[in-house]
Amino acid sequence: MSSAALHNRANDWPEAVVVLNEAGRSDTVLLCEHASNHMPAEYSRLGLTERDLKRHIAWDIGAALLTQRLSALLDAPAFLSTYSRLLIDLNRPLGSEGSIPTLSEDTTIPGNSDIDEAERARRVAIMFKPFHDKVSSHLADREKDGRPTRIVTVHSFTPTYLGVSRPWHAGVLFAGATELGTRLVDGLRNNGQGLNVDANVPYVINRDSDYAIPVHGDDRGHDAVLIEIRQDLLTSSDDIDAWANRLVSALPAFRGEMVA
Repeated sequence: MSSAALHNRANDWPEAVVVLNEAGRSDTVLLCEHASNHMPAEYSRLGLTERDLKRHIAWDIGAALLTQRLSALLDAPAFLSTYSRLLIDLNRPLGSEGSIPTLSEDTTIPGNSDIDEAERARRVAIMFKPFHDKVSSHLADREKDGRPTRIVTVHSFTPTYLGVSRPWHAGVLFAGATELGTRLVDGLRNNGQGLNVDANVPYVINRDSDYAIPVHGDDRGHDAVLIEIRQDLLTSSDDIDAWANRLVSALPAFRGEMVA
């Protein structure tokens, strides 16, 4: 195989996770499980169009850039996915209906119909397991060192879903981390900008349909919240900077404490 072909293959099959600022000193650890809409060429877009791959069904629009900005502002480690959620969703339990979806919103995913167990196992081995193993290893190291840790996962949501309007500018989702989640909601609501923010909208955390918050957060005893920003509010660099600053300012304890 030529060097050019090797280079193209490496670009087509990246490592499952990009890690930013792993040695960052913040108490906050950032995850972005839907950061990328990338699919290796052999999947032929799973039978979808290029336009489909730019939609929310393939990734969380704006979430990766927001995560990168938060990582820099907080001096926080960040873990970002490199494959489309349509191949395997990193925030869904393996074997669940949403893990390798055959329908996303109102769109059928032809390339996910009738796939065999070998292909399912391949996606787990290449895309799902390396991402979560890296996160778990990082958290284990922090625990060994006695470092305080809170987990924040960064997502975006559509303004409408199956024809139903979603009025919120942002939502903060949580299960066990009631105090952290409530303080973050209050911080965003009370920033003087008239934001429509609520707890556990437009979704709720459910162990049957969510992975990162229950597994990396609640099960390990770490406060963990999932932030959802409406994606039409993340369309420019200025928008992303504004949301990053709002989140950092939302509550004092969220500003990335320095570890002695």
